[in-house]
Amino acid sequence: MTSTHTDSSAAVRAAAEAALTVLPASEALTVGAPVADATTLALPGAAVCADLTGQTHGTLAVLVNQELVEALKSSPLGELDLGAAVAPALEAAAKVLGSVAGPGRQTTPEAALASMAESGVLVGVPLTAGAAMQAVVVLSTPQASAPAPRQAAQPTRSAASAMDLLSGVEMEVTVELGRTRMTVRELLSLGSGSVIELDRAAGAPADVLVNGRLIARGEIVVIDENFGIRITEILAGAAVDAI
Repeated sequence: MTSTHTDSSAAVRAAAEAALTVLPASEALTVGAPVADATTLALPGAAVCADLTGQTHGTLAVLVNQELVEALKSSPLGELDLGAAVAPALEAAAKVLGSVAGPGRQTTPEAALASMAESGVLVGVPLTAGAAMQAVVVLSTPQASAPAPRQAAQPTRSAASAMDLLSGVEMEVTVELGRTRMTVRELLSLGSGSVIELDRAAGAPADVLVNGRLIARGEIVVIDENFGIRITEILAGAAVDAI
């Protein structure tokens, strides 16, 4: 039993190290020692859980502090989805475990830890900055159940820049040449060689959108046989540093 627990702890630690490289954070985090007591892993914030399929079966979760939750809510580009921000960390951790993470489910850290402790053997690895726990990577495998009490108690730290927290979050950037409206009849009549006229004059700048929000305009260029865009105008109020 001790050997199995040691192997599981080492695997979760390796998964946490992989998650750390893509998890949004305002400062460098350190991987802590694996623990199995849910009481020591709860922190104010949110959790994203995903079921694993592959070499390792069970539930994988990433717990993040309230600072990241608030930063995503108050992003200059509007409220960002926590699940999308944490998804790369879940995927990286699952890959190290030889598995694939399913769709993420957002919940509270307390609820996630309680459910995972009840459904299997729980091992968590805290990610810390100094003495403060900023995030946790938790794995629950469907073996002998080992229920653990849960308690929310965590030291706080001074607030960091919201943009520093969001700097690692991936966002969708779209370049739009123009738009038009067509009837169903016109759409059905399209074929190879058909030309669709857009609501933009030749040579007019293209729009640059981030998560559907217009932030800049520019001109289309060709770079090594690929299309690109050279920014010519930043719209007033656009937070370019958040791209």
